Amino acid sequence: MADEYDFDVLVIGAGPGGYVAAIRAAQLGLKTACAESRATLGGTCLNVGCIPSKAMLHASEYFDHAANGTFAKMGIKVTPELDLDTMHGQRRDAVKQLTGGIEFLFKKNKVEWLKGHAAFTGKDTVQVGDRTVRAKNIVIATGSSVTPLPGVKIDEKVVVSSTGALELPQVPGHMVVIGGGVIGLELGSVWRRLGAKVTVVEFLDQILPGFDGEIRKESNKILKKQGLEFKLGTKVTSVAAKGDGATLTVEPAAGGEASTIDADVVLVSIGRKPNTDGLALDAAGLSTNQRGQIEIDHDFRTSVPGIWAIGDVVPGPMLAHKAEDEGIAVAENIAGQHGIVNHDVIPSVVYTWPEIAGVGLTEEAARERGEVKVGKFPMMANSRAKTNHEPDGFVKVIADAKTDRVLGVWCIASVAGTMIAQAAQAMEFGATSEDIAYTCHAHPTHSEAIKEAAMGVQGKPIHI
Repeated sequence: MADEYDFDVLVIGAGPGGYVAAIRAAQLGLKTACAESRATLGGTCLNVGCIPSKAMLHASEYFDHAANGTFAKMGIKVTPELDLDTMHGQRRDAVKQLTGGIEFLFKKNKVEWLKGHAAFTGKDTVQVGDRTVRAKNIVIATGSSVTPLPGVKIDEKVVVSSTGALELPQVPGHMVVIGGGVIGLELGSVWRRLGAKVTVVEFLDQILPGFDGEIRKESNKILKKQGLEFKLGTKVTSVAAKGDGATLTVEPAAGGEASTIDADVVLVSIGRKPNTDGLALDAAGLSTNQRGQIEIDHDFRTSVPGIWAIGDVVPGPMLAHKAEDEGIAVAENIAGQHGIVNHDVIPSVVYTWPEIAGVGLTEEAARERGEVKVGKFPMMANSRAKTNHEPDGFVKVIADAKTDRVLGVWCIASVAGTMIAQAAQAMEFGATSEDIAYTCHAHPTHSEAIKEAAMGVQGKPIHI
């Protein structure tokens, strides 16, 4: 019969947005399936992105602390020896356990995994492998993939994407990273710590586009001190792979004389693009905008009734946690509830050492909107950072000058990624800097720096 559906909800893609949407929909009593063409669940983030990169970042930090004298200063004398195969092994094991965990959650919540590539055949029908399914609601959560550099072929051996950069069988003599964003800095840090010379080539005049200006400059200074080399305001015009290496031709972004750089490995990390190719969106009556994204309304509906979209495939920051929140919200909206994501309070984290994190407006963006007050507190004056020998970085709180409402928080600290959750929660509740300043923080903790920066908005930090 025409009214018969195979599923109440079909989610296309099992990344952080898709698998969360599927589980939440099933929890709400909807008959749910999730189409995924990978052999494992979890999408880019879990298989070749956020999770494996953190495993390598964490392990390489230990190695670096042992090799650079950090441990020795604390009375721990060791001479480290790199076993790269074992380091890769613990990374793969983390991924295997977590992808298996999602498969368990699908079974527990009765989400059917449709294995295969999905493509629309109509407004409510999708072909997955050799099966055609009809669903009352379809959620597009296909994520994103690496943006290619025109004229540059990625072979995942000499010229690599983030995927290949996680799998290098040996430490390169010289790695050139094209792009000074989050992914390039994280993976460049891994291989620098393990012994590679690393050069970061960035088209803009500063690293970390989109982050607060002071944070960008200080991050550059800290990472430079750690041994990363930066060529800012520089454009890569060609990459010629030859044998076991490659030669890059670069020139000033503003125009000028070209020069060359020889590298053993070139990491292309200039951004990501939405995955819409092969979905046959036109068969469902959908199209993409100029950036290849699917446009949605506030509730994640597309222009076609019954079709929804979330995550990297829609406008907004391409972040796993943003996709997860949207996955919960879209499932709740489909179930007739009120799913909401506050896109003004989405934290961003760079998992270098120290970590770099922010939420809300940068100081530059906040000043464009009106008068602000800013409080800052250096980590070198924080007692826990002092005992841990982690003096680099600072916390910055930006508040509206009239209402004192917190507009943005930015920090560089060893545990900035964890610290920023407090700031995000405070902002979600509409906190003022005074609210944060007069909330008791445990001592000694890194988070006291947020309290002190908030006190600084009023001009009264205690420990500086």
